[in-house]
Amino acid sequence: MPVITNVYDLKRLHKMRTPKMFYDYCESGSWTEQTFRENVTDFDKIRLRQRIAVDMTGRSTASKMIGQDVAMPVALAPVGLTGMQRADGEIKAAKAAAKFGVPFTLSTMSICSIEDVAEHTDKPFWFQVYTLKDDDFMRRLIARATDAKCSALVITVDLQIMGQRHKDLKNGLSAPPKLTPKSIANMMTKAQWGLEMLGTKRRFFGNIVGHAKGVTNPSSLSAWTAEAFDQSLDWNRIAELRRMWDGPVILKGILDAEDAKQAANIGADAIVVSNHGGRQLDGALSSIRMLPEIMDAVGDKIEVHLDSGIRSGQDVLKALALGAKGTYIGRAFVHGLGAMGEAGVTKALEVIQKEMDTTMALCGRRTVDQVDRDMVLVPEDFAGRWA
Repeated sequence: MPVITNVYDLKRLHKMRTPKMFYDYCESGSWTEQTFRENVTDFDKIRLRQRIAVDMTGRSTASKMIGQDVAMPVALAPVGLTGMQRADGEIKAAKAAAKFGVPFTLSTMSICSIEDVAEHTDKPFWFQVYTLKDDDFMRRLIARATDAKCSALVITVDLQIMGQRHKDLKNGLSAPPKLTPKSIANMMTKAQWGLEMLGTKRRFFGNIVGHAKGVTNPSSLSAWTAEAFDQSLDWNRIAELRRMWDGPVILKGILDAEDAKQAANIGADAIVVSNHGGRQLDGALSSIRMLPEIMDAVGDKIEVHLDSGIRSGQDVLKALALGAKGTYIGRAFVHGLGAMGEAGVTKALEVIQKEMDTTMALCGRRTVDQVDRDMVLVPEDFAGRWA
């Protein structure tokens, strides 16, 4: 067993043990990947204030997200194709999250279906949907999430059109993977991954194939996906989707203060400040840079979470110090999954919690609700001066 001390240790193992096209799907952004990189590096610009002679005993990372108790304010973000990083990946990640005490969010574009995950877990999970044109499919999809007792609906609002991700195009990304001489040669070096994939029946998009009209195989899925996303999306349509769900609704993909105000106006329970992990609009500002402006606009009106760029417990605390009530990890848990399956997801969560706990102690904080703006030092020009 290798010694794992941070998420980047898991990342190295993930790259060694998972086929290139799926590792690249996780570890990439759109176009030049500027926003993808800055999501991470902008956290480095924020410094922490060390405090001494403060009672550090009795610390706890426990908190709440949308009223739900969590072991720490970190949810597993919705990530498509998770079941290609490791066989039955969504089930393994959901199990790890449930045991740890944090929310797991299942993507519509998952390999394991809603029913698969519900059957293999004993705690409610969150479900993510895209803004699709097909109302009938959307209603049936949301009804399936209700039947599975999902405890929150996460609506992704920043994917009316897909940003171009060069690596995915060059790798010929698909589920299951297309068998070309290049992909076969790469997969032959990932023996454990291959054996596990041979042992599962879940290799297609489980929430789509057999559920969307006319989608019965990978070929028909490609045609459906090309036409499915609603490019005419507006706030009235988002409000309609919100009314389809009788429970907490989180809007994911907010990166502008005016959009945050609209989200509050339609009755969302929370928003996620997110640029889709740098996978949509390249050149957009990082999520952490946009967080203070959005907090100023709606922080007293709606619960604000942050996604994109978190790789450590210190990143989580920096987001909380700037006002967020919760955070999401995508790549961090996928690195763990690709490295070591369910145990790797657990390790990623343990690493982040340990980093949170130690940092809180050294900053003189014992509980999450004591984490505040006074805990960090932020450059005066952090938000940037833009004409």
